Amino acid sequence: MTDDRLPTALWVDAHLHTLTASGLAFYIINKGEYNSGIVLLNLANTKGMCRLLIQQRNFETNEMGWISALSQETVEEQEADRYIQRALKRDPDLWVIEVEDPEMQNPFEGKIL
Repeated sequence: MTDDRLPTALWVDAHLHTLTASGLAFYIINKGEYNSGIVLLNLANTKGMCRLLIQQRNFETNEMGWISALSQETVEEQEADRYIQRALKRDPDLWVIEVEDPEMQNPFEGKIL
């Protein structure tokens, strides 16, 4: 059985080009595993608040989507940073991307699960 999914690194790179074209600032906090790393998004506004979303597979449809990484919708930047550090200790193959967006909207494909 072959896996015909696009490697995570290429998928991320395509989305980052879209962010650049739209004028949104982003930072790659951690480059994860090239082929199959999961992506954690830190959507930061200009008021010190963040929204953390992490990829998760919908086991019924086998599609990748997004869930909130924390129980709260938004958290202060320091709390988001602490979560990211803990997540990287658990999974060093995790991709972590911070996007500066006043609306804290997910610019990546996939629906919220």
